[in-house]
Amino acid sequence: MNGHRKQRISDAFGAAAGRYDDHAGPQRLAAALVADLAQRQKPEGVGRILEIGCGTGFLTRDIQARWPGAELVVTDLSPDMLARAARDGLIAGTFLTMDGEAPIFEGEWFDLILSSLAFQWFDDLERAIARLVGLLRPGGSLIFSTMGQGSFARWRGAHDAGGVTAGIPDYPALETLRSMLGRFGDAFAFDEHYVLACGGAKGLIAHLKGIGAVVPNEGRKPLAPRDLRRVMAAFEESGGNDVYQVLFGRVTRVV
Repeated sequence: MNGHRKQRISDAFGAAAGRYDDHAGPQRLAAALVADLAQRQKPEGVGRILEIGCGTGFLTRDIQARWPGAELVVTDLSPDMLARAARDGLIAGTFLTMDGEAPIFEGEWFDLILSSLAFQWFDDLERAIARLVGLLRPGGSLIFSTMGQGSFARWRGAHDAGGVTAGIPDYPALETLRSMLGRFGDAFAFDEHYVLACGGAKGLIAHLKGIGAVVPNEGRKPLAPRDLRRVMAAFEESGGNDVYQVLFGRVTRVV
C-alpha cells in the first residue's frame, strides 16, 4: 500500500469536509442506491454492519434509518470526514479512522459491509474485495459502488485532444469488476450513469475540488497553464458537462 498517497487522499478529503455536501450530487444518488440494494438483499436479520468510507454520512444516515437495531461500525480514511459524520445526532455507532482496504477486523464479523464511492481510492481493488468478503458472516453481503472507466470521459478526451494526460485516476471497466467478482459463488455487478451538469471546465474543477477528489495519478505533474487553458477550451467545445459511470457490486457469502 502507498502510505504517502493514502495520506494525501485523507488530507484532501479532510480539507473538503466542510463544503462536500454542496458538490456531491452523484454521491447522494449512489449512496441511496447502495442502501436500496442492501435492504432488498437483507431486510432483516442484520446484527452488525460495517461502512467503508462514510464521508459526511449520506449512506450512514440511510443505514441507521433502515436497520436502527443493528450495531453500526462507521469508518473513513479521513478523520475530518469521520468527525463530520459523527456529529449527526441521528447516528448511533462506533466511528473509526480506518483504511478500508486494510481493515482492523479479523474473522466473520458482519452481516452487511456497505460502501459508496470509496473503493476507487484503493491500491488493489480485487485484493481488498476478497479481504472484506472474508469479514462477512455466512449469508452476509458486501454491497458497494465505485467509479467506472467511463467517468469524466469528456474531460479525459479534452486532455487527449491537447496531447496531455489527465490526472484523474484509472477506474475499472464494468467487465473488469465482473471478472473480479466472478471468483465468488454469489455475486453480480452493474453500472449507472449520472450526468454532471458542471457548466464548463471551471465548474468541473470546482466540483472535483469541492468533493476533495484532487489527488492525481501517481507521478502525474500539474499541467502548465498554457496546456490547462487548451484542455479547458476543448472541454467546453465538447459541451462543458460530463458524466459519472458508477459501478455497483454485490457479493454474498455462501452459507
